[in-house]
Amino acid sequence: MLLQVLDYLGVAVFAVAGSIVASRKGLDFIAFLFFATLTGIGGGTLRDLILGVPVFWLKSDGYLAVCLCVSIVMWFGASVVEGFGKPLRWADAVGMAAYSVMGAAKALSVGETASVAVIMGVATATFGGILRDVIAREPSAVIKSEIYLGAAFVGAGGYVALHAFGLGGWLAATAAAFLALVIRGGAIEFGWSMPGYKKS
Repeated sequence: MLLQVLDYLGVAVFAVAGSIVASRKGLDFIAFLFFATLTGIGGGTLRDLILGVPVFWLKSDGYLAVCLCVSIVMWFGASVVEGFGKPLRWADAVGMAAYSVMGAAKALSVGETASVAVIMGVATATFGGILRDVIAREPSAVIKSEIYLGAAFVGAGGYVALHAFGLGGWLAATAAAFLALVIRGGAIEFGWSMPGYKKS
């Protein structure tokens, strides 16, 4: 139940982010649906292919239905959502926080090691957004100085650590996702960043 809730949350919020990109470029509804779906299921698809498990959205039409519903709502309401400030970056932040935990949890659930679980969490949280930005020819958050991958790493690593200490389920997932969201939120609002490489 926990994994499914995180899955639907991540898909829905990332679908919103994909739709915002389509709206900013003035694209048609099919493009809205394409970007919403690509962003929503991209990271989870990569995760499942690497783990060698059935791809999650092939087992249930619910995920594609979520992307469709989000596309319809955003087709009529993207301008309203844009009025809230930084909707694309915050939608990405919420989706990243949820999917960093989801990816790590799913890897652990199929018997993978802690290190693999952390990598799967980061990949799940970021790959859909990277695909969206590449296709839309937008600068990816991954190459910006503010914290992005680091927040996904904290979310995935936090969940794995808490799970190792026996704090599974909602407690570990909520705490890890919240921490990832706080870090990414700080980067969005206050420009938090980590020291970058400098030539000596």
